[in-house]
Amino acid sequence: MTSHRPRKRFGQNFLESQGVIDRIVGAIAPARDDRIVEIGPGLGALTGPLMQRVDRLDVVELDRDLAVTLAERLGHPDGLTIHSADALAFDFSRLAVDGPIRVVGNLPYNISTPLLFHLLDQADAIHDMHFMLQKEVVDRICAAPGGKTWGRLGVMTQLRADVARLFTVPPGAFRPPPKVDSAIVRIVPRSLTVEERSQLPAMGLLVRAAFAQRRKTLRNTLKRYIDERDIEAVGIDPQRRAETLDLGELKRLAEAIPAEKKEAADRQPPRQ
Repeated sequence: MTSHRPRKRFGQNFLESQGVIDRIVGAIAPARDDRIVEIGPGLGALTGPLMQRVDRLDVVELDRDLAVTLAERLGHPDGLTIHSADALAFDFSRLAVDGPIRVVGNLPYNISTPLLFHLLDQADAIHDMHFMLQKEVVDRICAAPGGKTWGRLGVMTQLRADVARLFTVPPGAFRPPPKVDSAIVRIVPRSLTVEERSQLPAMGLLVRAAFAQRRKTLRNTLKRYIDERDIEAVGIDPQRRAETLDLGELKRLAEAIPAEKKEAADRQPPRQ
């Protein structure tokens, strides 16, 4: 079979290091009856080892050339289902008919953030996620308040899931080598209460505004939604910047947004 040339428009960097592959599979620790879904299987570097550990595996591949040749590359294993589809538009919840799915993948850097939000919107159907991402993105997902990496991605992910950085992967593990380091992250969705779920649109509105201009104070970044007195009323200094706020403080600010502003946020289409 002819080799596949990585396509820049799909953000393709194929994992080739067997040592890294073994570490990823070890971190996932798949059980035989797990329902695992792999995003972007590429040439099957991770798909093959996973197929040895589970009875069935679904993969979602955008590149049609790779999708039609994957089964042949792997020797037509039983239990492999290939979905030739765009993961950004894929309904992952429909695969969770027997219980929550486990999602894994070496995600293209150019769609990693919107894809994470797409998956978190279906978090009720997902047990956990293990992803290879650009290290900078993993740093933002796992960030703590007070630093430059603390922002919208970390806030909105940690609102809905527990996150953990597992290990870093150097460029030389891929073909072609990317220009940046990568890292493996584990994301485990939490069950949200009805009240917590109802707050998500307001939190999204608040976080977009608060972190859009990081050097400005809350008094300035949030003035369209909350006035200075309301910020003070929830025990927060309006002179602070968004990056200094923890999740609890951000939740209090979201709760302080007037009802008419929250309703406007609910009517707006989601922005990634």
